[in-house]
Order: sequence, then C-alpha cells, then structure tokens
Amino acid sequence: MKKSRGLSARDGRVAKRGKHTRKIDFSDIPELSDKQLSIMRRIGRPPLGEQPRKLISIRLDTRILDWLKKAAAKRGLPYQSLIHDVLAREMKQAS
Repeated sequence: MKKSRGLSARDGRVAKRGKHTRKIDFSDIPELSDKQLSIMRRIGRPPLGEQPRKLISIRLDTRILDWLKKAAAKRGLPYQSLIHDVLAREMKQAS
C-alpha cells in the first residue's frame, strides 16, 4: 500500500522538480521614473458593482455549460456574466 505524503498536487510537482528553480536577475533593469509610473494604466478587468467579484471554480454538467454559452452568445454576453445575471435574478426573487 502506497503511503500518502500529504502534499497538494502543486507541492508534488515542486517536490519532483526539486529545489533547483531558476532565479531571474532583475538587477540590470532600471527603476521606473515618476513620469513613467504616472502614465501607466492598470490592465485587466475593471471591478463591476459595489464590490469586486470573487474568482471561484465550479463544475457544471456539459449540457448546462453548452446551453449557457449559446444563450450568452445570443445576448452578446460572456457566459460567465450570464451565469452571474441568472444567479443575481434568482437571489432577488428569493428575498
């Protein structure tokens, strides 16, 4: 019987690789000036609503996911936004 090491999947990959990871040397990159920093813009999704959304993982039946993607495409929405809208509407009806 194989004995469990109690490691997560990521810990197992790191253990297999060993502790010989590459280190990146940033010493030759100059610091940014105040002017450069002032013109930079944030990249990524802007927060929507009163609070930022939380990233989760969910398992859905393939048929449900296919239906959601088709319904979202008809409405011109990303399917995750459609899931959010459906759940928000259900929450409002329940309260």
